[in-house]
Order: sequence, then structure tokens, then C-alpha cells
Amino acid sequence: MKQLIETIVKPLVEHPEDVQIDVIEERNHITYKLSVHKNDVGKVIGKQGRVAKAIRTVVYAHAQATEQKKVYLKISE
Repeated sequence: MKQLIETIVKPLVEHPEDVQIDVIEERNHITYKLSVHKNDVGKVIGKQGRVAKAIRTVVYAHAQATEQKKVYLKISE
């Protein structure tokens, strides 16, 4: 899942080396915390959150097919 998120996000940002994904696995869900350079946050979120929503849609669809737990994606700088 981390690889999928990186594949989607890195081409969108100016600082791909600053893309970091932390995984927090809990009993009934997995949270992926996506951190990007502070200048790239707007690019990842997009106008009215459309890019972030699209990223989440792809990630959640993949997770539904492959994971047994609920998956969340949080985006921060």
C-alpha cells in the first residue's frame, strides 16, 4: 500500500524526496500518514480537496480488495 501511495503522490510534488509515509496499524484499522514538503501540501490536496479525494478513492478501493482491515489516509506537511 505504501508503494501505491508513493507512486501516486511523487509525480505530483516538486520535492519527491520529502514524501514520507508512516504506517500505524491498530486492532481494527490501518492509518497511513502521508507527509510532504510544506510547499507541496496544496498540490496534494488540490482545489477544494479534489486531488486528495481522488487519491483516497484509489487507495481505499485497493485496500478494500486486498486488506482485511479498514484503511485511512491522512495528509499533512
